[in-house]
Amino acid sequence: MNWRYLRSVPWLDTRARFVASLPLAGNLLDLGSSDGQTLRHFAELRPDVHLFAVDRAGEPDRYPARCQFHRADLERDRLPWAAASMDAITCMHLVEHLRDLALLFQETARLLKPGACVYFETPHPKTVLYSSPPDTAAGTFTLNFYDDVEHQKPVSIGALGLQARQFGLEPVKTGASRNWLFALAYLLYFFGQPSARKHTAWAHCRGWSAYLIARKPPRHQPQ
Repeated sequence: MNWRYLRSVPWLDTRARFVASLPLAGNLLDLGSSDGQTLRHFAELRPDVHLFAVDRAGEPDRYPARCQFHRADLERDRLPWAAASMDAITCMHLVEHLRDLALLFQETARLLKPGACVYFETPHPKTVLYSSPPDTAAGTFTLNFYDDVEHQKPVSIGALGLQARQFGLEPVKTGASRNWLFALAYLLYFFGQPSARKHTAWAHCRGWSAYLIARKPPRHQPQ
């Protein structure tokens, strides 16, 4: 779906609600941008925002125009941007692929402006109990956490919150990430055959992904 239709109703999608809160013409850094699908949604929702992207591989040719891409391994490479240069950072479905999150959090804390927030999203640990797609659909969609062979281990929201605190960030909001339009669509797909649309709707209905928003504390204001 094109996210420009969410401009007046960003609360329908957890990620859209976060991005909609950015200041006008703000800087948004996306960590682990992969094929750029989410970046393109961000550009649809907020064409005024300046986008920055990081991925170990990435597909920058598919990223929105004027998006500044930097190729890096977030377990060992520091990022090129100045401290306190980002109005927001998003990190979606990356932490479960990493063994060590220390540098990721260190760079996140460095790059955020005082008072700015980071949005982390990851599969909920309960996904290790979900069944994989059955029969001929096996291997076509990640329903069980380990259906993705690149997943290292589940990362709980509590663990993310603890690590955020260790690097001076304040957790401010947690929950299940959903697009409510997709979640309601599961009623239409319930009796249908397995498909990507049905699995996507089911995942949003069940709250397959969990999120944490953490804030870099504002600078102390002299009295």
